[in-house]
Amino acid sequence: MKQKKTNAMRMLDRQKIKYNVNTYEISDEHMDGTEVAHKVGIEDKYVYKTLVLENSHHQHFVFIIPVSDTLDMKAAANAVNEKKLHLMPLDELKNVTGYIRGGCSPIGMKKQFQTVVDQQATCIDSLYISGGERGVQIEMTVDDLIKITKAKVLNVTHQ
Repeated sequence: MKQKKTNAMRMLDRQKIKYNVNTYEISDEHMDGTEVAHKVGIEDKYVYKTLVLENSHHQHFVFIIPVSDTLDMKAAANAVNEKKLHLMPLDELKNVTGYIRGGCSPIGMKKQFQTVVDQQATCIDSLYISGGERGVQIEMTVDDLIKITKAKVLNVTHQ
């Protein structure tokens, strides 16, 4: 069966960026990124999650970090010249990004938000990110991800 294109895939196609699609079986329960890596059959150091944060004025910022790491909220705020950030409420995620929890890709959101990729990504050639729906991962080069998201590369995780 042919894979249905997501917004992320359509955007990559328009930009002529190469990527590979990896699918896995999903359940009704939320899976963390480490479980996703296991289902796809890759080391979790290559799988990155997308976090959407907001400031007190409801401006949104996207952070792309390894699934096994946690975001350093102070470093994240500093990275986008804000005093304080918090995770956006889950019930607003679809309205703001066009994506749902577990299927939020940093590519193809309703708007282009200021984006930061954690510096660890520069130590690998390619990584896996959400393909834009649950059960779909996109493998692409780190350079292409940085280019298409117009991301800054900074250390924003606890290590």
